[in-house]
Amino acid sequence: MDKTGGRGDFEWVYNDQPHTARRKEILAKYPEIKSLMGPDPHLKWVVSGMVLSQLLACYMVRDLPWKWILFWAYAFGGCINHSLTLAIHDISHNVAFGNKLAKWNRWFAMWANLPIGVPYSASFKKYHIDHHRYLGGDKLDVDIPTDFEGWFFCTPTRKLVWLFLQPFFYTLRPLLVNPKPVCKLEVQNFAVQLAADAVIYYLWGLKPVVYLIAGSILCMGLHPISGHFIAEHYMFMKGHETYSYYGALNLITFNVGYHMEHHDFPSIPGSKLPQVKQIAAEYYDSLPQHTSWMRVLWDFVFDDTIGPYARIKREYKPSKLE
Repeated sequence: MDKTGGRGDFEWVYNDQPHTARRKEILAKYPEIKSLMGPDPHLKWVVSGMVLSQLLACYMVRDLPWKWILFWAYAFGGCINHSLTLAIHDISHNVAFGNKLAKWNRWFAMWANLPIGVPYSASFKKYHIDHHRYLGGDKLDVDIPTDFEGWFFCTPTRKLVWLFLQPFFYTLRPLLVNPKPVCKLEVQNFAVQLAADAVIYYLWGLKPVVYLIAGSILCMGLHPISGHFIAEHYMFMKGHETYSYYGALNLITFNVGYHMEHHDFPSIPGSKLPQVKQIAAEYYDSLPQHTSWMRVLWDFVFDDTIGPYARIKREYKPSKLE
């Protein structure tokens, strides 16, 4: 692949994101794709099963030695928690209960948030809409690393540290790049999460709480599943800003690997994105794609031409910010 963006600056472009035009073209040719839009009736049951399995795990780890708490947090609990963050990603597009029951989606996201250990769902929703509307937008899309991240984390060792610290950068970056007032849902999310953590601590002690939070931090950092953070939008081929991955890890990540399809049709649940790929295959088969998230992480760390600067950025005119 023709790669760029390891050091120096972001790749600045002066055109619109490609997803809007491709969406219109695909819908004109395949109007049946509209039938895939709407809620996924199975999502609430899958997510609830995952939440309950983590509550059961909290009970089971309550008396384990600390080394096993951390082991199971990384090997099992963190995988479920990372998957739940991707369920929250799906729910942020109202695919659990539909647009007419938007508030139900917000509250259900808080339910999915419980095993993660820290409040996440309401703030994610607030910023994720901008990521779709203003993809790559300077000071708008907080998925883009800061200039400091691009400048400092430019060697293999530093990039490895950056991957490990990804959860902290994803938390702090919005506050620095595009701060927004705290909303009522965020206060509710905080209160619900604090109450849930307090109940778990009261019932089973500190170890289950550490198991949940440590799992979330470890598995959103340097972990095979976290390869999707890099795979989705980091520029592994010059001029291409979104990539899909069609491998087996989609089975435990709500098909987040179908990322070109998702940005083309964000109102289609992850469970139905493979159908988009099947129907409109000629639009996706010829585009660059990843075959391994582990390979993505390896290349990101050891390839000098790839780093936090390997992102496409654009300025959005005031008329497009309304």
